[in-house]
Amino acid sequence: MIDLLTIFVLAVFVGFEVVSKVSTILHTPLMSGANAIHGVILVGAVLITGHAQYPLEVVLGLVAVFLATVNVVGGFVVTDRMLEMFKGHGK
Repeated sequence: MIDLLTIFVLAVFVGFEVVSKVSTILHTPLMSGANAIHGVILVGAVLITGHAQYPLEVVLGLVAVFLATVNVVGGFVVTDRMLEMFKGHGK
């Protein structure tokens, strides 16, 4: 348990440092990279759910798949909207 908590705290620290040091113009590519990582999480959730043996595991796995899917889709929608801001208006 203490190992997982240590990894979580280090991940929060590294994430905060990366986001605060990156210029605002690079947030869109950083967000696209984060979306790719969320795709890996979605694949992991599907694999874990496929190996579930008990009903509670299946329910938790399906919730994880749903939330990961919402995260991936929402991330790409926001990225697309941000990229539209870089295009010229009304040509």
